[in-house]
Amino acid sequence: MSLFKHKGCPVALFAALVIMLPSLAQADELNGADTAWILTSTALVLFMTIPGLAMFYAGLVRGKNVLSVLMQCFAITCLASIIWFAYGYGLAFGDGGSMNKWVGSFGDFFMSNVTRDSMSGTIPETVFAMFQMTFAIITPALVVGGFAERMKFSAMLWFSAIWLSVVYAPVCHWVWGGGWLGDMGLLDFAGGTVVHVNAGVAAIVAAMVLGNRKGFGTVPMPPHNMTMTVAGAAMLWVGWFGFNAGSALAANGDAGMAMLVTHIGAAAGSLAWMAMEWVRHGKPSVLGIVTGMVAGLGTITPASGFVGPVAALIIGLVAGVVCYTATSFIKRTLKIDDSLDVFPVHGVGGVLGTLCAGLFVGTLGGAGLAEGMTTGGQVWVQFVGVAATFVYCAVATLIILKVIDVVIGLRVSTDEETEGLDIVLHDETGYNL
Repeated sequence: MSLFKHKGCPVALFAALVIMLPSLAQADELNGADTAWILTSTALVLFMTIPGLAMFYAGLVRGKNVLSVLMQCFAITCLASIIWFAYGYGLAFGDGGSMNKWVGSFGDFFMSNVTRDSMSGTIPETVFAMFQMTFAIITPALVVGGFAERMKFSAMLWFSAIWLSVVYAPVCHWVWGGGWLGDMGLLDFAGGTVVHVNAGVAAIVAAMVLGNRKGFGTVPMPPHNMTMTVAGAAMLWVGWFGFNAGSALAANGDAGMAMLVTHIGAAAGSLAWMAMEWVRHGKPSVLGIVTGMVAGLGTITPASGFVGPVAALIIGLVAGVVCYTATSFIKRTLKIDDSLDVFPVHGVGGVLGTLCAGLFVGTLGGAGLAEGMTTGGQVWVQFVGVAATFVYCAVATLIILKVIDVVIGLRVSTDEETEGLDIVLHDETGYNL
């Protein structure tokens, strides 16, 4: 007898549908393990900026500017948080209607559509929005390294606010928010283009617009506190597990593999940079090994959810060599004062890692190419993503800086730079010895 002719048809049919479609019945149900992991990852990524990046950068500058760098990182954390809450999250992840391929919603003010019960996959949307907020915080904070020791604090605030709105949020939407790069199939698991290429390009454009620090190339400018830098680097390494493994947005095998390859990439990058420095200068430096770690981490980031451990080892080793060479070339050949090497480490590393994601996704234990995609086709998509991010960020950053320079000025005076930004801008000193 047919089920539909049975007198208990409605009940039986409902039961059959529930049995056959369990995934549909549970699609919007909260997963406690996923939620707990993303909550933890959110804290880890925030930990990367303050205190991690803040201490890493602060130790690298001269003693008279240590507080200025700490202040910039702290202020950006506060400013970016409010912007993300006010409209940045909507621009990055909202529905932009007819403009959705380019930018999100202009009308989602103050996360009006994010409620206690709204979900993003298997986690609360509040958790997803907060996790993405930490990415929006660290990206403009990375740019600080390009203009350290010479930009006005007021100019830094205006630049960070406008850049986050005009550059970061749209590129984030292109890749992760339903935009055109995501539709093309760009592989960027945790921010090769969105974070590292963006930050690196913005930093070197800022360095060129502001000009070199007084005495650059003729006066030694060694890090004033390597102990602080190493402590900050260690915090970055630990925090990066939330950055990459958290980008799986679940407590699953993708998160586990991302964590494993992230660690391997960091270790390989450190050793490769150390080896390059040892061969060239006869001694390995502490600054070199921690910078190599950051290069390895930045380079593995876009590929971390798509490649296996062997590919991660190769990517980390190549990152240490390539980023070391790029750092030397920019400072010694081009003589550009990217103060804390943001472009050669993050920019070059982001480009390299994004291309490697396409190269290794289908080999050496990678996640596998999408149906119908060849390795060459995927690498081309990766190249398009890198090129689009690079050009858009460079042009928009240049315009933003030029406008701010006309309105309030970008750089402190020569005398103020000589005295140090701690006293001049904040009326404080980092050390009273």
